Amino acid sequence: MNNDLSVLIVEDDPHVLLGCQQALTLEDIPCIGVGSAEEALERVGDNFAGIVVSDIRLPGIDGLELLTRLKARDRSLPVVLITGHGDISMAVGAMQKGAYDFMEKPFSPERLVDVARRALEQRSLAREVSSLRRQLAERDSLEGRIIGRSPAMQKLRELIANVADTSANVLIEGETGTGKELVARCLHDFSRRHTKQFVALNCGGLPENLFESEIFGHEANAFTGAGKRRIGKIEHADGGTLFLDEVESMPLPLQIKLLRVLQERTLERLGSNQSVAVDCRVIAATKSDLDESSKAGEFRSDLYYRLNVVTLELPPLRERREDILQLFEYFLQQSSLRFDRAAPELDNQTVSHLMSHDWPGNVRELRNVAERFALGLPAFKKPGAGGSTQGLAFAEAVEAFERNLLRDALQRSGGNLTQASQELGMAKTTLFDKVKKYGLNH
Repeated sequence: MNNDLSVLIVEDDPHVLLGCQQALTLEDIPCIGVGSAEEALERVGDNFAGIVVSDIRLPGIDGLELLTRLKARDRSLPVVLITGHGDISMAVGAMQKGAYDFMEKPFSPERLVDVARRALEQRSLAREVSSLRRQLAERDSLEGRIIGRSPAMQKLRELIANVADTSANVLIEGETGTGKELVARCLHDFSRRHTKQFVALNCGGLPENLFESEIFGHEANAFTGAGKRRIGKIEHADGGTLFLDEVESMPLPLQIKLLRVLQERTLERLGSNQSVAVDCRVIAATKSDLDESSKAGEFRSDLYYRLNVVTLELPPLRERREDILQLFEYFLQQSSLRFDRAAPELDNQTVSHLMSHDWPGNVRELRNVAERFALGLPAFKKPGAGGSTQGLAFAEAVEAFERNLLRDALQRSGGNLTQASQELGMAKTTLFDKVKKYGLNH
């Protein structure tokens, strides 16, 4: 059934079923009728948003067993039971097992409409609360894993939350070290596939002669040295997520085979003629422009379009400098815990170097610098050696540094300009001007 709030009526008496449907339809309450519990169970899927009204006495599975099975799937699903004369004690027992309400035959149309409306209202409220809780949990978890206050990272978290629990294939684009595998794991962890395997394969780290066996698997004696059957990465990811890193380096002949698997959802192990059904979501990552590669004939365009149903672009660290200090402090705390050391204080010289460095290794390089700093080593090998500053002019570096200092001071003071100006040793009027200049909320 669709996701709209509706009433599923389960009644084997066609006359009673028709009467129930007419009563609800006249009151503009969407409904559908079925004649057995078996058919009802087929219609109530994971995303069923309505309620169920069922007779207790049904052919095959009865209404009480239907109640038990529905509650096992979704404890918040309201189930209303219809009882015949003499079934009241049975209905009371069902209420104790979680039934929303019961109606004794014969009942008036008004009684059915009233019960249905109340149950639908409860269902709507319960789903809204559940949705809000899930959104809050996902937002908090994502903010704890995808670090950064920059608009680019806020947008990235929103996109991940929006597409994670879908089956759409995702292409993640970004330079080396920007966190592509982290994003892939978040897409998996916040999806319904999170109970299954997350299988990662670096397409650039395997010799071509081993690639096919690694991704598709092989049967025993399929080739020299294949002593026993091996399950490939795709098959291992069945029900879960397959992450193909550096997908641009996949050999062209294997791109054709992968495309066929994605289209037909079956594969054949090397040395076998038997098809194996697979259901895995594919997340691919690339540091190259696959669109240009496909136009140049270096990457199959049909596979490219199959992979990039959704595209997530990860900005390099030099384009989101407002996140550098937050990320560095996060990695510093992690490293200090791992090395069992107190986190050292961040000095102004190190902050200046952090903000002026162009970070060719992106977040991965920043993590390495934080680890060195946690061990008491200079963050950079020598003073002023924060790397090339060509990617950021001196004035821009100073402004980025100042913006972060002001934002942090305002956060600590709860937006109190007087307190923040005292902490910074800055005149309140000067602070006010700078807050306006950088567009900081206070």
